[in-house]
Amino acid sequence: MTASTPASRAAGAAPRPATAGRRNPTGKRRVAFASYVDENYLPGFLALLRSLALSNPGVCEDFVVLYDDLRPSSVAAIRRLHPRVVLRRVDDAHYDDFVKGDPENYLIRKAYFILDVFRIRDYDTVITLDTDMVVLGDIGELLALREGLAAVPQFFHGQHKLNSGLLVIQREYLTDAFCARLDEVGRSGAYELDKHDQGILNAVLDGDFVRLDPRYNFVKRRLTGDQPVPDDVAVLHFTGRHKPWNGGESGYTLAEEVWQRHAVSDAALAAQYLALPGTKHPDLLLHFGRRVVERTGDPAVARQVASACLATGRYQEAVDVLTSVTLPARSAWAHEVLGTALMALSRYEEAQAHLLLATADPKGAAKAYGRLAQLAWTLNDDAAAHRHAAAGLAVEPVNRMCRILHRRTRPDVRPQADTAPAGQLTHVAFYMDRQGNAGDKLLPESVRLCFGADTGERRWHSQHAHRLFDEAALDRAGASRGVVVGGGGLFIPDTAPNGNSAWQWNVPDAHLERLTVPLAVFAVGYNAFDGQSYSRTRFTESLRLLVSKADFFGLRNSGSVEKVRDLLPAELRDRVRYQPCPTTVTRHLVPGWQDPAERADTVLLNAAYDRAGLRFGHDYEHFLAETAKAVRAIGEHAEVRCVAHALEDERIAFDLRRAHGISLPVVPMYDWDCDAIRAEYARTRLVIGMRGHAGMIPFGCGTPVISLISHPKMAYFLADIERPQWGVSVHERDLGALLTERAVGILDDHAAVVADVHGRQEQLWRTTRDNMAAIRKAFGETAG
Repeated sequence: MTASTPASRAAGAAPRPATAGRRNPTGKRRVAFASYVDENYLPGFLALLRSLALSNPGVCEDFVVLYDDLRPSSVAAIRRLHPRVVLRRVDDAHYDDFVKGDPENYLIRKAYFILDVFRIRDYDTVITLDTDMVVLGDIGELLALREGLAAVPQFFHGQHKLNSGLLVIQREYLTDAFCARLDEVGRSGAYELDKHDQGILNAVLDGDFVRLDPRYNFVKRRLTGDQPVPDDVAVLHFTGRHKPWNGGESGYTLAEEVWQRHAVSDAALAAQYLALPGTKHPDLLLHFGRRVVERTGDPAVARQVASACLATGRYQEAVDVLTSVTLPARSAWAHEVLGTALMALSRYEEAQAHLLLATADPKGAAKAYGRLAQLAWTLNDDAAAHRHAAAGLAVEPVNRMCRILHRRTRPDVRPQADTAPAGQLTHVAFYMDRQGNAGDKLLPESVRLCFGADTGERRWHSQHAHRLFDEAALDRAGASRGVVVGGGGLFIPDTAPNGNSAWQWNVPDAHLERLTVPLAVFAVGYNAFDGQSYSRTRFTESLRLLVSKADFFGLRNSGSVEKVRDLLPAELRDRVRYQPCPTTVTRHLVPGWQDPAERADTVLLNAAYDRAGLRFGHDYEHFLAETAKAVRAIGEHAEVRCVAHALEDERIAFDLRRAHGISLPVVPMYDWDCDAIRAEYARTRLVIGMRGHAGMIPFGCGTPVISLISHPKMAYFLADIERPQWGVSVHERDLGALLTERAVGILDDHAAVVADVHGRQEQLWRTTRDNMAAIRKAFGETAG
């Protein structure tokens, strides 16, 4: 693919700063497909939708349907084939004064309606598809395009003119300025009148477009003489007057047979889709699978649908689907999925029964035992958890969940549940296992340091947030001086789902109501990704009760404050306060802290891969390539190392070597204790991090940071310290150059940037001290 001249010139667009004008804090691209559809071309469009699902089963973006005369039954037929249809009526009168070759021909008049796509303002990339197309191959390359207006050159007219049947349009063309240029040419008639919309586009662009390979718009005329469709064709276009659904055209039998394969019933399409190998998009799987389950009661399909429900946090739907069919007793996978969904709803006895059934199949027994161990641990039964984990390891010695639970519940490391907590504070937090996320290891200790230097068991009673806050836990907390909940992104729906609160603290409303000691919610984050949502009703009810009960309620960034206030009634909103994450003021918390006399000549690079689809969308290969450019350039100024907060973070090192021949040493921080983590971050010169705490911890240690923004919380943090320039979206078009410029600038002026970090930190420390004064007062001076 090549562009003849800078495409932004054609759009009348000026260069824009990084992530400027974005409508979300991460800069994640919104991508959509679009087609103009009328009753005449409806059969073609339905075939197009079927072909898209079957050829790209892992792709499901919004599909904008431009229309002017569709009947309700036609709209219903479209909706049956795609779960994310966005209807948009065209402004047909807008094109009445365009000069046309035959203004009386209604088909010619409608040919201009697709130009309404340039009036769409809701997306960053729009891919238009003519309704006489079928998609036959992978179109991932089109979804990854970032620049210009891309199309296949016309078959008969050389490289200067495009075929408008398929366009990949970037945001700089979705503007009023570009629409004005289209209108001007259309009303002047200064274009090839017999080419309609295509003629106008070619007149405006004058050859300035990104050239796509012909396989992305392979016109039927290339197959004259009844030639077969080549295997590498991704999009086949039935140009000309004769359409396959109207009888076709002689000389193209083999091509039209390909089209006819997609003229199938809804039931046939669903069956074909569900039988496809490989990864399927959960939205499509749910869309087609639900109806198949309702019609057939097929337990195998119900398993697929329920698994997709689990993956997207629809736990009740997963239960509903699987309980609507008869599950064979030995259908281990189905029972494991159902048991997992029931666990997420806190229906623990039912979950245990189905998970026990799932252990009957040796192939899935280890996973089921792991779930049973997790369930028993959640219910505060360490002995049973240990037995289940041991049974799982006997089946599969390398099962990770069983290994973690087996180690966590060993008799010699189990907490003493009946330890009298008199004189202590109860600390509800996410306590990370030894080989776990480095940031989560540091958080509980950092919270405790805000209350004083003693962070040990003499002063603190640990209550893991994910364990059921049962009667015994309520009694222990009630005997303590008070309860502190924090820190970390505990307001997240899927790390440890439960039906009691729908966030990470597994506390039933009834037990929270009965809590009588002071309660402080401290530096908690609202951690939903772009495109992720909570079980709104249960979460909102639990949240409102929590806020009403809390003597102090502090969230770790202003973005979280805003999100949570929006969920509260007016009388509770002012109770939500800003409390920075304590890791950001580490230098002020750790007793005897000394800033490093000198620093290693290193730059630490961190990337995160949990929920990778939500982080990167279609842009991972772009991110990787741009990061490779930056690593090479920054490497001329300092040694770049990969710092892994979690084991999966090492993937950036593997992928850079695999795809770009770059080898980076790995710093396995997931294996380190808190002191080692802080020391490493304090002595490096710069940290480029994607995880929240790969930015906040080094910042708290006085080290300059650049955040690779793939989650809103990073943008929120940088906004709070008034340094948005210390962040770059992973979706940024010029990520490599921008990252290099900012990193080298920091390295060249290092002392001044360190001083700036210290200054920013002072503001957070003042807020923290003020909040601690309020908490000490609420706790009757016992928290000091």
